[in-house]
Amino acid sequence: MRIEFWRKAVEDIYHDKAPQQPIARELWKAIKRQNLTKRWLMKIIDEREKNLDDRAYRDISELEAYAENTQSTLLYLTLETLGVKDVHTDHAASHVGKAQGIVTCLRATPYHASRGKVFLPMDICMLHNVSQEDFIRHNQEQKVKDVIYDIASQAHVHLEHARSFKKNVPVKAFPAFLYTVALEDYLNKIQKVDFNIFHPSLHRKSTLLPLHLYIRSWKKTY
Repeated sequence: MRIEFWRKAVEDIYHDKAPQQPIARELWKAIKRQNLTKRWLMKIIDEREKNLDDRAYRDISELEAYAENTQSTLLYLTLETLGVKDVHTDHAASHVGKAQGIVTCLRATPYHASRGKVFLPMDICMLHNVSQEDFIRHNQEQKVKDVIYDIASQAHVHLEHARSFKKNVPVKAFPAFLYTVALEDYLNKIQKVDFNIFHPSLHRKSTLLPLHLYIRSWKKTY
C-alpha cells in the first residue's frame, strides 16, 4: 500500500496535482523548484517494490543493480538539485551509489542476522561454503570473514572508480559525494577488525568523522 501511495503521489505531482500529505507536498515543491526527473523517482519506487520479497541477493551483480536503482538514482536527483548535468559526474554517482548499497548491506548484516535473515549475495557465500546459518549463529570462522572481505572489496573498487572521475567532476557536485567519507570510514574499520562483521567497534560512532567531513568539504574533494 505504501508503494502504491508513492507511485500515485508521483504521478499526481507530474500532472500538477498538489498532494495533501506533508512529505509528498514537500516533494512536489522540490520537483517544481528543481525540475527533477520523474524517471528517477519512479525507478526508486519500482526497485523498492521488487525488493519487498525479503530474500538474499542471488549474486553481487543483483546487489549492485539494486544499489544503482536506489542509492545511485537518489544521487542523480541530488545532482539535479545542485544544477549538475554531466556524464562524468553521473558515472561517479553510479559507482558511489553502488558502494553505498554494498556498505549498507554489510552494516545491516548483524541486525538482520539477529532476526534470522541474511541478505548477503548467495554466490559469494557459496564460493566460500558459508551458509546463512553461519551468520545467524555469529560464526567467526575465516570462511565467514572471507565472504565479508570479498563483498567489502567490491565496495572499495566502486569507491576507487568513482574517484577516478574526480578531475572531470565539477566542484559544485562535490557536496553530493561527501558521504564517501562515511563509506571509507566503515571500510577502514572493518579491515582493522579482520573483516569480523560482528565486531562491536563497527557499531560505535566515529568521533573523527565530522572532522574528516569538514576537511573533505574544505578541500572540495571526495
